[in-house]
Amino acid sequence: MEFMSAPWWSALLAIVLIDLVLAGDNAIVIALAARNLPPDLKQKAIIWGTVGAIVVRSAMTVGVVWLLKIPGLMLVGGLGLLWIAYQLLADQGGDEHDGPSASTFWGAMKTIIVADALMGVDNVLGVAGAAHGAMDLVIIGLLISVPIVVFGSNVVLKLVERFPAIIQIGAAVLAFTAAKMVVHEPWLVSFFGTDAELSGTQSVTRWAVYLLAVAAVLGAGWWSQKRKSAGTTPAA
Repeated sequence: MEFMSAPWWSALLAIVLIDLVLAGDNAIVIALAARNLPPDLKQKAIIWGTVGAIVVRSAMTVGVVWLLKIPGLMLVGGLGLLWIAYQLLADQGGDEHDGPSASTFWGAMKTIIVADALMGVDNVLGVAGAAHGAMDLVIIGLLISVPIVVFGSNVVLKLVERFPAIIQIGAAVLAFTAAKMVVHEPWLVSFFGTDAELSGTQSVTRWAVYLLAVAAVLGAGWWSQKRKSAGTTPAA
């Protein structure tokens, strides 16, 4: 693809749109993982979480052709992201020693990096596909995602501090993203279909999986918080 040609600009626009859509999930998980940190560590976690996200994405981009050959990658990534979405809710409302992601910098970083690696599959495949093998576009796509994630994380973090209910919304978004990864698993194409060829039954099945994933994460998170509250309630 010729540099600065019309197809090049068209591919760049597609990459920007992909980053805007998919980097939002990274911003959410970074903000939620950092929300319980002391004020002086929140911004540090956002910056280093973003650096980690870019490093992970860069490594995955280099090996994108190899990644495409791994059977079950989208399925495993989706299930792993479901667990992370649940953990972000389960950590809410506990005391400060409930887990490493509740109050420590490195605990938050571990959650962020693992989630970035899982969610990065969608982003890397999307950017690599839109770039059509043009490495300069792939690199530009990675650079564009940095300010999107940093800015988005700060915005989400401020909103979470003002409106705690956004934590549930963020977890629901992550659960929905996880479900989308599962239904796009090549192993399950005969069951869920493809975006290009989708029957009415397959469309209904997809939405059932989306709704089930969101309901399961929110329900499990609510149950975990309820158990914690019961466990910390002083005996009469």
